[in-house]
Amino acid sequence: MRIARFSIDGNVAFGAVEGDKQDELVLDIIKGIPFADFELSGTKVPLSKVRLLPPVLPNKVVAFGRNYAEHARELGNEVPDAPFAFFKPSTSVIGPGDDIQYPSFTEDLQHEAELAVVIGRLCREVPRERVKDVVLGYTCANDVTARDVQRREKQWARAKGFDSSCPLGPWVETDLDLARANDLTMQLTVNGEQRQLGHTSEMIHSIEDLIVNITEAMTLLPGDVILTGTPAGVGPLHVGDEVAVTIEGIGTLTNKVVKRG
Repeated sequence: MRIARFSIDGNVAFGAVEGDKQDELVLDIIKGIPFADFELSGTKVPLSKVRLLPPVLPNKVVAFGRNYAEHARELGNEVPDAPFAFFKPSTSVIGPGDDIQYPSFTEDLQHEAELAVVIGRLCREVPRERVKDVVLGYTCANDVTARDVQRREKQWARAKGFDSSCPLGPWVETDLDLARANDLTMQLTVNGEQRQLGHTSEMIHSIEDLIVNITEAMTLLPGDVILTGTPAGVGPLHVGDEVAVTIEGIGTLTNKVVKRG
């Protein structure tokens, strides 16, 4: 099931996305929330009539860096032996179609296509064999980064945590199992030109590794998001660019870069 979060006539709801052709997609409005038992209402609205929102509002976004060897090398970094985590605040999250605002404090804004894991239940110290039980589904993400600030400040809070630096969407795909999620093609385009092309099978640390690692340290809440790293090919974004992340079996997340007002 593809679960979207959307607004219509000033109301916010979740809905199950139905259909195959983009111009014929409809939303069956969900009674309740996707983190608990829910029913489909049978009330359907065309996707074209709603505004898609970030598919979840995470309490926290836990991101893992340098989880693809070629990406680590392209930036001159060593491949870490263990998962390497950092955070993006909830205020960094935007949805499909929302603008990425180019911050005034950087001159080198860059894209990073990533597979995002959405947590479905409260969990802590998750054993490997139970990881599948805490995952609601998967969505597309763009870990937008102020690269010059990242290099200069070392600590990444500003470089990766600024407002609009974490586009998520377009929806959460719940029908992918862990084996499939660890074996997906991912690409990113800027103005239609391919910049990144990778495969989640190239991750150094699997989805299971990442969730086991972070839940050893902290509790994850329903709706929290795990970013699993980016493949090689990261590069610059400029005002006016349209950037799109497409992940096999999930969909496409598209955002435009604008000057921060």
